[in-house]
Amino acid sequence: MKFNLAGVDKQSKARAGEITTDHGVIETPIFMPVGTAGSVKAVHQRELKDDVQAQIILGNTYHLYLRPGLDVIEAAGGLHKFNGWDKPILTDSGGYQVYSLSGTRKIKEEGVTFKSHVDGSKHIFSPEGVMDIQRTIGADIMMAFDECTPYPCDYEYARKSMEMTHRWLKRCCDRFDATEGKYGYSQTLFPIVQGSTYKDLRVKSAETIASFEREGNAIGGLSVGEPAEMMYEHTEIVCDILPKDKPRYLMGVGTPENILEGIALGVDMFDCVMPTRNARNGMLFTSEGILNMRNEKWKNDHSPIDPNLGGYNSTFYSKAYLRHLITSKEILGAQIASIHNLTFYLWLVKEARKQILAGTFVDWKNQMVKKVTQRL
Repeated sequence: MKFNLAGVDKQSKARAGEITTDHGVIETPIFMPVGTAGSVKAVHQRELKDDVQAQIILGNTYHLYLRPGLDVIEAAGGLHKFNGWDKPILTDSGGYQVYSLSGTRKIKEEGVTFKSHVDGSKHIFSPEGVMDIQRTIGADIMMAFDECTPYPCDYEYARKSMEMTHRWLKRCCDRFDATEGKYGYSQTLFPIVQGSTYKDLRVKSAETIASFEREGNAIGGLSVGEPAEMMYEHTEIVCDILPKDKPRYLMGVGTPENILEGIALGVDMFDCVMPTRNARNGMLFTSEGILNMRNEKWKNDHSPIDPNLGGYNSTFYSKAYLRHLITSKEILGAQIASIHNLTFYLWLVKEARKQILAGTFVDWKNQMVKKVTQRL
């Protein structure tokens, strides 16, 4: 994997870059649609390419390991062949899912034992095992196995957890470096910064992660319930330490406003389930603000969902028609809304990139933050 910086904003820390993988080039800043179980919910791969214009999608190690299982994915020739997506894929390590199973898992030095949410069967995830699983899934970018601490979290727990995450990272790197990909293309490994909301821990973790000199780095353990200002503060602390010549990935973030502020702080990569999850509940993000499609005010609004985005989905269907589908609980409503929200997110980061390269990012960002946070 290679990363080249194409431009840096003079008034902020925003960057425009290019990540080159064996499955194609990713222009940053980028938003990555989340395909937890090998599918971005309610969206065909063709729509991801043509309407959404996604450049990379996510798969989830925990979910794919349980269903369909590694034997099925390996027999298909990896996740790219299994789901028909021929652009880059990133897999998260399952650490976040294991953290969210707090009632049915035990964390020890060797790894995490947990019960499957599918059938209650017992499993263990170790740093070495998670590397092997991600090798089999065949992601272009693999994530190190870490513990994601909850918020709030006491200092001593956060410190011990972070130190274990660092020990696990050493084991991840050793296993990754001792193995090869299975499908004839290269894979890369990103470590994850932890440290909860404690500045000294975040600094120490960022310095430790940077010392491993991997090809990219991630920031984890944020957007788990802490105030947005706290998330921005710790993102900035970490971005100032992580190397400038490598991509930075802020995991699980977030709203359009979060993404714009994250870009201004020097983040290159984002992911979140919000665009598709909110779409299924009738909430649309647009270039002019937020729409609740259940509201009566859209009943007779026959204008396009968002003409500014271009593409088929957001310009062909009207607000009135989409409202009708959503209030009637038609599956097509969830599908159109999901494609639209993802299209908007990808449009937003593409516009941000243009503004960074043009030297007009900060003024544009400040205007867009006002727009994307207002409810229409």
